[in-house]
Parts: sequence; C-alpha cells; structure tokens
Amino acid sequence: MVLEMKVPSPGESITEVEIAEWLVQDGDYVEKDQAIAEVDSDKATLELPAEASGTITLKAEEGDAVAVGQVVCLIDTSAEKPAGGEASAKEEPKEATKETPKPEAPKVEEKTTYASGTASPAAKKILAEKGIEAKDIQGTGRDGRITKEDATNAVPAMGTPSGGSRGSSRKKMSMLRRKVAERLVSAKNETAMLTTFNEVDMSAVFALRKEYKETFKAKHGVSLGFMSFFTKAVVRALQEYPEVNSMIDGKEMIAYDFCDISIAVSGPKGLMVPVIRNAENLSFRGVEAEVKRLAIRARDGQITVDEMTGGTFTISNGGVFGSMLSTPIINPPQSGILGMHNIVERPIVKDGQIVAAPVMYVALSYDHRIIDGRESVGFLVAVKEAIENPVELLMDGNIKKALEL
Repeated sequence: MVLEMKVPSPGESITEVEIAEWLVQDGDYVEKDQAIAEVDSDKATLELPAEASGTITLKAEEGDAVAVGQVVCLIDTSAEKPAGGEASAKEEPKEATKETPKPEAPKVEEKTTYASGTASPAAKKILAEKGIEAKDIQGTGRDGRITKEDATNAVPAMGTPSGGSRGSSRKKMSMLRRKVAERLVSAKNETAMLTTFNEVDMSAVFALRKEYKETFKAKHGVSLGFMSFFTKAVVRALQEYPEVNSMIDGKEMIAYDFCDISIAVSGPKGLMVPVIRNAENLSFRGVEAEVKRLAIRARDGQITVDEMTGGTFTISNGGVFGSMLSTPIINPPQSGILGMHNIVERPIVKDGQIVAAPVMYVALSYDHRIIDGRESVGFLVAVKEAIENPVELLMDGNIKKALEL
C-alpha cells in the first residue's frame, strides 16, 4: 500500500509552508513518527514526522513552497525494512561500478557549468551590455544555468586584482525570516513609533540574587534571573498604564485586562517571540520556569505557532549579546516593547555622593498613535522604580514568601 503524506496545518490562518530541509533521502526506509523533514511557516519551523513505516519517495524539493494539504511524499508501507548487513553488502558493488567512469566527470561538469549557451536569453543580453563573458559567471540555476538575476548581480572587473578572496554566497531566506522582515518593515512604516529611555540601578536586584539565588535554584530547579524581576515590573507598569497594554484594530482600540508577555528569543531559524500567558498570575518561580521552558523549545525548534501568538507586550533582552543601547522595533499588532541592555558599572549619585553601581539602560518603543508621552514615560519610570525597589513594589515586603522559600 502506498500512503500519500500531505502537509498538515501548522495553525490557523497558515495556508502555505516551505520545505526547509529533507532529513531523509529519496528511497530511504523510514520508521513511523521519524522526523523526515523540517518545514518553515511564516511563524515557526516545525518537524514533519512519518505517518507510517516504509520506503519514501519525495515529491517536493528543498525550498519549495507547498500548500497545506498538498502531497509532499509517498510511503510504500508494503516495503520490508532492510537488514543492516544485507544493505551494506548490496551497496559496496554499486560504489565500485560508479568509480569506473570517474575520469569522464570533469568534462561533463565543464559543459554544464561554463558553456556560454547555459545563460538564459535575458541573461545573455544583460551580460553583453556589461561586457562580461558567460564563462566568467557561476550560474545558480538548474545545472549551473545563468539566470537573469545572476547576470544583473554580476560586477565587471575593475582595477588590479588584489589576490585576496572575493567569494560570495547566495541562499534563499527561510519563510520565517522573510515574515519577520515583512513585520519589522510594516511596524516601521505603519506605526508612529517613538522610543523613550531611562537608566536603572540594578544594585537591589543584584543583592537579592546574591543572597537567595542558590537557595531558590535548589528548591525550584530554575535560576533566579533578571527576567522574572523585569517581567513582574512590566506587569505592574502595564496595570498602572493600561494604554500600553492596548493595540489598534482599524478605527478601534482594544484594551486587555490580562498581560501576555512575549519574550524575544534568538533561535536557530531567527527571531522568535514565545508568549508567557497571564504573567500577572505568575510568581517569580512561575516566570522563571516558563521562560526556561519556552527558551529551550525555541532553541530546539519545537516551539509551536500557538506558543508565539497573541502577546500583548514584548520584552527584548539585547544585553545578553552585549548591547549598551538600542531602539527596539514594536512587535505588531502590539503597541509597546521594552528593550533591556547590558549591565555596566557606572558612576551615579547616591545621597549626594558619586558611587559606582551596576546600571542598565532601558528603552521603551511605543506606538504614539494611542500612547502619549505621559503614559510612555510614566510606564518606563514605573519599571525603573520596581527594579530599584523590588522588595517593596514586587514582593510586598516579604522576600521569602515572594520567592516561595
């Protein structure tokens, strides 16, 4: 029996995915539930598991955009699993017969790659106008064919070659990366984005972590990091300034009475923003556990579309990469994003004295169409106040109860 494997729907509103990588080859024997491909949607990269055991026949190539429900491979379930020893014995003679005609191979490559006839008519015209010979261009089309794009990007030789490397490479961006690019450009073009800045003295948080982080980790199995303090500070500020927890939908403004905090995470396939649901109900332990869970799933490519949809506000921590200051871009359709940065010992004034303290610069980018200066500045000041006085403002004066120790 031959089973047709179709592209499953990764989530609501997604009608198309892209074959990012086949994890098996045409003719391989696959086991049921074995990952056979990675597919990109505009929101996440997901693994495609085999629906049955058998011999696979691929019906799509890497980079192909395929519709949800389209057949991408066939699995012959009547095929028997090959024995390891027998398979090896059969493969050896095939390799020996393939090696005999090897001297002929270079001639075939020269014909397909460098013959001037491999340029498309449009490419030939462009190359002629630039005075470039087709044999000097490495085509990216099928069998080395020179495409119109190759010819357009070709640069005539200028000056004396320096002898250094001048290579370049070209590859198609993943669907996820293209979607992120579209959303970032959309945010810049369609919102009245403005950024306000402040500085935060991290001394109080440093002191709490130094005293309680070992006990906290031993009891809860997660570290007491900065994200729990900032997440809880953001939730408090959002409740004080609900306009920042709102978004525009056409001619209407939608306000939320819950705080779903998106956490920007750098994954292997690009930027991802998993969401901490109802962060207002989570303790320090709850926030840290959820941040760890989502970060691991994003890093391992297991994050789902649902886990990255529906946030009301975003926190981005560029400080982990060493960023001193930045203007983060709003994650549409949200109206605000908090940018965290690196922590550096800086001179500040305390009680009339100049002292060194661990300081972080923070930035709030916001949509000025619905958030005014009073709300944006007030929000960021509220975050600053909570981080500088966490025991009173985030822990209700009871550290051990807040940390569940």
